[in-house]
Amino acid sequence: MAVSIFELFKVGVGPSSSHTVGPMRAARLFVTALAEEGSLPRVAGVHVGLYGALAATGRGHGSDTAVMLGLEGEDPETVDIEAVDERVGAIRERGRLRLAGEHEVAFHHRRQLVMNKRRSLPAHPNGMCFTAVDGDGAVLAERTFYSVGGGFVVEPDESGNARVVADTTPQAYPFRTAAELLGHCQETGLPVSAVMRANERAWRDDDGISVGLRRIHDVMAACVANGCARDGELPGGMHVRRRAPGLHERLREREDRGDPLDVMDWVSLYAIAVNEENASGGRVVTAPTNGAAGIIPAVLHYYTGFRDGDDAGVERFLLTAGAIAVLYKENASISGAEVGCQGEVGVACSMAAGALAEVLGGTPEQVENAAEIGMEHNLGLTCDPVGGLVQVPCIERNAMGAVKAITAARMALRGDGRHFVSLDRVIRTMRQTGADMKTKYKETARGGLAVNVTEC
Repeated sequence: MAVSIFELFKVGVGPSSSHTVGPMRAARLFVTALAEEGSLPRVAGVHVGLYGALAATGRGHGSDTAVMLGLEGEDPETVDIEAVDERVGAIRERGRLRLAGEHEVAFHHRRQLVMNKRRSLPAHPNGMCFTAVDGDGAVLAERTFYSVGGGFVVEPDESGNARVVADTTPQAYPFRTAAELLGHCQETGLPVSAVMRANERAWRDDDGISVGLRRIHDVMAACVANGCARDGELPGGMHVRRRAPGLHERLREREDRGDPLDVMDWVSLYAIAVNEENASGGRVVTAPTNGAAGIIPAVLHYYTGFRDGDDAGVERFLLTAGAIAVLYKENASISGAEVGCQGEVGVACSMAAGALAEVLGGTPEQVENAAEIGMEHNLGLTCDPVGGLVQVPCIERNAMGAVKAITAARMALRGDGRHFVSLDRVIRTMRQTGADMKTKYKETARGGLAVNVTEC
């Protein structure tokens, strides 16, 4: 299946790509179809059911807010994040919302948006059902969606399986495995980033690719800057204070003290800043998910700030990271609800490690080695958010993932690309490990730190 880099890196809102971005997109798809079919004026009510992991941590992840905004026609990339609280508060207070922004109906969010925490739909833990009824209660439309990670939304097929509509756009160098990707590099002499750029030309020209990648980088950079500037507590009731502004100030005060490990402190700061923005519902880039959104920007900041990276290098970094993400999307999962946090922080670490190896002069074989190291040491990582919020341990995990990615890249660059475990094998292992992992460790907040840490 052809996958564009701009499907992997999507501008959206926090705190979760699967629980916030995906449900908002699904709700918008539902009401857009009603409008296009001409049945929107007949709708008297809408009922929404969220299931499984999507429901278990839905309120902490803002899934209810996302659904209401999506029903009003909002898109994750363009929604006014400063107005979200006021708008959702008004919907709850008035008991009414405007479907697709044009047709007002009664909507009682507790009765018509139900969290089915102990029930799951068959194809994926993040399931949701939308139903529209007329004034007599007759069903006008019903649709089921699955939010499968990274903001991707799919529908079930006739057998009830999650139906991925494959993009069959012809590409210059199609690949599904790391072995195939390396084969293209060896046959053409191209680096991984150039193979990915050649494939991206199936959808847009080089100028369009560069503009899109710069936009992604700009949003990431703005997210770091915002996270370093905004103080106070994160929302959700756990009274978790933002640490990035204080860390930023302290690091600036000691810039000239000559501690070589200060570099890693800066990297940790960048990751924490992004994920504190994500936890507060800010504008972030799925990389490949919101829960792991801080790793790619942090390692990119390391490259541009401490390794003299330029704009061309930033493009190559993102293209290489995107190529690695394709491998996980095709052969495993980037959904914490499906395979645990190894599918989020683990994948982001792998992407960042391989991308950094390329822009620091690594061969395709060293890039593959770095990506493999990045995942190998995240295998089995659970998704156990305390209080169902993307805060503890998620924010610090991004800092650790960024540091691991840099270490993995440096280890690979010290070798010749030959290594014992291939990237394809570690991806296969990650998928198997996720299948074996108990459900309570997969974004349900029913296991791990989520039940062993007292909320305060």
